[in-house]
Amino acid sequence: MADTENIAVTPSLDHIYVAAKRLQGVATHTPLQENLNLSDRYGANIFLKREDLQVVRSYKIRGAYNKMASLSPEALANGVVCASAGNHAQGLAYACRKMAVRGTIFMPTTTPNQKVKQVKLFGKEYVEVVLVGDTYDDAFYAAMEFVQTHDCTFVHPFDDLQVMEGQGTVGLEIFRDSNVQIDYLLMAIGGGGLAAGVSTVFKQLSPRTKLIGVEPLGSPSMKVSIDEGHVVALDQIDKFVDGAAVKRPGDITFEVCRKNLDHVLLIPEGKVCTTILQLYNEDAIVAEPAGALTIAALDFLKDEIKGKNVVCLVSGGNNDITRTEEIKERSLLYEGLKHYFIIRFPQRAGAFRDFLNVLGPNDDISRFEYVKKTNRETGPAVVGIELKNREDFEPLIQRMQDQNIVFEYLNDQPDLFQFLV
Repeated sequence: MADTENIAVTPSLDHIYVAAKRLQGVATHTPLQENLNLSDRYGANIFLKREDLQVVRSYKIRGAYNKMASLSPEALANGVVCASAGNHAQGLAYACRKMAVRGTIFMPTTTPNQKVKQVKLFGKEYVEVVLVGDTYDDAFYAAMEFVQTHDCTFVHPFDDLQVMEGQGTVGLEIFRDSNVQIDYLLMAIGGGGLAAGVSTVFKQLSPRTKLIGVEPLGSPSMKVSIDEGHVVALDQIDKFVDGAAVKRPGDITFEVCRKNLDHVLLIPEGKVCTTILQLYNEDAIVAEPAGALTIAALDFLKDEIKGKNVVCLVSGGNNDITRTEEIKERSLLYEGLKHYFIIRFPQRAGAFRDFLNVLGPNDDISRFEYVKKTNRETGPAVVGIELKNREDFEPLIQRMQDQNIVFEYLNDQPDLFQFLV
């Protein structure tokens, strides 16, 4: 069933106020907390809007519920449909249960079982999960075919006015809960629904606030689109920051973000990983990669935010514990603390011992694997070395050269690195 209720072309502040009333008793009014560690580190007043504490551990319930609550009974009669591998699925599932509306959620077969269980937990008997295909695109096409054959209503994860207006209620809460003039507001961007909704609020209620969108470096679809002046679909993206890894922003969200945002920052995925670990170790905050994006961006604004009031929107906390080792690895690589080499050991006794002698007192071999499985204990080996300080790298290289160690550095060879490591 086509949605003909979207007459306006941009989100409306008045409609965001209406959405806030709809969401009372449904979505949690999450806290705006000053973070002392971050404030001290950056010499600024850093506040975190904790959407990771939302009832479904992300802001997505706001948009999904507002969209469904704005539909007519006829539009809901045959149920709603979405395609999602993450937070939107959980938000829609929860909304279906609250409204007693049947929902069908298409997810890729590669979706971790933990996320599938969460969707079923939030939706209970009102939701059916359909696992199909290997990618989000496969799930999306299956969902659209289902919509056509079953005359259902599709709830888009971001490019829909009622969805954006629901997400915009985050901005209302930030504005109402802050007792200071907010100088900077940082928002993660995937498809752009959150940034479009929140920026609509602040552009009108706090026009002096600088509105900063934050995207992963490996999936810069909104920034590329803004730079090009039209919506751009990227061919390839890094999907690690899964809550913000989108090949193509929405048509409406693009227009709103292009008009409202002062800047879009791109943050390396490795920096996001470092931030996830810091938040957990220092503040016991469990942030998913997209949720940590805005805090990771502070390093790239550190000179201009000194003495300012800064709000970072922590968009979600649905982090999969099975990704912890990958997060640690990406962080170490980004921080210059882990390095991989192909070492070609000469075929003589004591060659490996000579190599050990080049290691510094704080250097550690974290991986050792001969490349040729049929020629173990001789020939080239992939060696991973973990350092305590970034500054220890150049002395290590110098000692290897002085000792005539034959090596090839892998970190700056992405194709070979991906194949061997």
